[in-house]
Amino acid sequence: MGITVIQIGGLYVLYIIGSLIQRLLHVPIPGSVIGMLLLFFLLMTGIVKEKWVARGANMLLSHLTLLFIPATVGVMDYVELFSGKGIWSVVVVVISTTIVMFFVGLIGQWAQTREQKRQMREVKGA
Repeated sequence: MGITVIQIGGLYVLYIIGSLIQRLLHVPIPGSVIGMLLLFFLLMTGIVKEKWVARGANMLLSHLTLLFIPATVGVMDYVELFSGKGIWSVVVVVISTTIVMFFVGLIGQWAQTREQKRQMREVKGA
């Protein structure tokens, strides 16, 4: 449990760094996205190993639906914004969700193929 807390803390530090970068540079990208890009860069360059964040990330992912509750409740403050335009909101949500699912599927297939090729190279090399 202790290692998981440390890993989540590390991920949170990347979020804070991303937020600081966003505020300092006035970038129109949310700090959380900048933090994820930092994590991606650190993982791809090998500066951070996957095993250093895997347990913490998996724990957060397993509770992901709970993290959406505050955002969903927050939308209730803007009911007047959605009144009269509800159908368009539904259309936008369906289209954007479809696009996200498509690209996540492509990236997942690419990552799986890449991992299988890496494992094949290890088997041949061993």
